[in-house]
Amino acid sequence: MSEKSLKNQTLTRFYIVRHGETEWNTKKIIQGQLDSPLTQTGVDQVKRTANKLKNIKFDLVFSSDLGRAYQSAQVIMAQKDVEIKTTQLLRERHFGKFAGKKVDFFRNQLKKSLAYQAKLNQEEALHYQLHPEIETYEQVARRVIKFIKTNALAYPGKNILVVTHSGTIRALLTKLGLADAHRNTHGLIANAAYLILESDGVEFFVRKTYGIKLVTSKN
Repeated sequence: MSEKSLKNQTLTRFYIVRHGETEWNTKKIIQGQLDSPLTQTGVDQVKRTANKLKNIKFDLVFSSDLGRAYQSAQVIMAQKDVEIKTTQLLRERHFGKFAGKKVDFFRNQLKKSLAYQAKLNQEEALHYQLHPEIETYEQVARRVIKFIKTNALAYPGKNILVVTHSGTIRALLTKLGLADAHRNTHGLIANAAYLILESDGVEFFVRKTYGIKLVTSKN
């Protein structure tokens, strides 16, 4: 992660943004791959992030195909003439039958599984499946990394905006060793938070984070 590599034009720079607040966020309902629209607060949050990124010339824009992410991407790109491409690789973590349910219900139903996961080391926790219908952090991270590798190789030296979800970002950061699988709970990644990641398709460098609390493991 040397400063010299910051000037390496072969590195593709990804600005990875979480969507703004949604109606279900305010009600503490798990969205997963279901959806709910942005609140006005959510729109305002994304506008503030858009203002922070206003001087960045994005060569490409990608969004999760879920509505809350696509809507957030539209807000960010409102004054810029760039096509927004969608992909399922950037979707939120799949929560199966728990999508649409209250977070407290999820925690109560999976109390034993969550307690067991808390005893695992980081690598084990990444691969541990809480429930047959729920994606593991590893599964989510693989599809996000596949997206990053593919586009880093296809568009070297470009600036790419990516709009996605908190679970997706948490899985990526945990896989990269920059977050703790045991403490990646709701609230560590604010709505409309973002990170800057550079990659050549092989190496990954997280340069900066905004609104994201990185928690590294002691395991």
